[in-house]
Amino acid sequence: MANRTDPAAKSIRGTNPQNLVEKIVRSKIYQNTYWKEQCFGLTAETLVDKAMELDHIGGTYGGNRKPTPFMCLVMKMLQIQPEKDIVVEFIKNDDYKYVRVLGAFYLRLTGIDSDIYRYLEPLYNDYRKVRRKSPDGNFMLTHVDEVIDELLTRDYSCDIALPRIKKRWTLESLGVLDARKSVLEDDFEEEEEKDEMEQDGLEEEVAHEKDYYRARSPARERERDWRRDSHRHRDRDYDRDRDYDRERGRGRDRERDRDRDRDRDRDRDRYRLREEKEYGYERERDREREGRERDRRDRERGRRRSRSRSRSRERKRHGRSSMSPRRHEAEDGNAPEESKKKGKKEKKEKKDDGTDHPDPEIAEANRIRASLGLKPLKL
Repeated sequence: MANRTDPAAKSIRGTNPQNLVEKIVRSKIYQNTYWKEQCFGLTAETLVDKAMELDHIGGTYGGNRKPTPFMCLVMKMLQIQPEKDIVVEFIKNDDYKYVRVLGAFYLRLTGIDSDIYRYLEPLYNDYRKVRRKSPDGNFMLTHVDEVIDELLTRDYSCDIALPRIKKRWTLESLGVLDARKSVLEDDFEEEEEKDEMEQDGLEEEVAHEKDYYRARSPARERERDWRRDSHRHRDRDYDRDRDYDRERGRGRDRERDRDRDRDRDRDRDRYRLREEKEYGYERERDREREGRERDRRDRERGRRRSRSRSRSRERKRHGRSSMSPRRHEAEDGNAPEESKKKGKKEKKEKKDDGTDHPDPEIAEANRIRASLGLKPLKL
């Protein structure tokens, strides 16, 4: 119940006012001790006392991203949604600078574009120092006008995403805002008059120098540059927005191309892995089939060899066993006669070739003719 938005509160930019703070930061605020003890039961009247006790501004800090009291009070204002007059009084308060910054921050979150420029631009003339807690937990020194410039020109402040607003020159072209009038315009006129009276005397020159150096404060320099280069700033803002849109479009195209290339490479790798897997399976199957064929051929070859060897042994065994003893003896007895016949044939052949002729010349000629395949000489 302590974290619910006031039922009478109106929706801001089409949503619950507390949703303007990111959910993570919102949950950190709900768990914070300052929120539970100091912000419970606050109203628009009692909220002022807590705002007057602030001594620094900031978002979240530390390793666990602990919210500051300033952020807790901003969340409480979003929850109870004080009236616009109360917020304007916060902004116009000159005595308490942190109350002024608190009202300006709330108006930047919930106000319309014209009210934001109308009530926050005069705070550029507030040069008071304020303490700001950095994300690492240390304090740093800043100024009220710098905080207002951050609220009007940046998208993030105190770890909160600020709603986008139109450019001032756009509102001026639409007739919603009048041209900005500097509060230092009178000082500029006096400065011009003193420049003309520079030759009147030494005292006037010294007074002019004092006023000149006094007028060279950072805020006055910034005001003078803004007045002098207003049109150039408008063109620069327009060019920056156009370049931002173009770069964002290019970034989207680049991301789309990168995603498309990543998907294409993933599909290619998946297809290649599937092919290698299938090819590896096919190779293994072919290798196994070839091994089985080789083994089968080796087994058949071994069977054929064993069969042929067994058959040859059987033939030899059968041939020897079928011969009678008489035949063996006849063959053994006829062997000398056959050798004698062969010796006689060899002698006849030797005598027929004429190499044993008594005449050595004729024997030599017959030997040569025998080597040539001719008939021997018979003399």
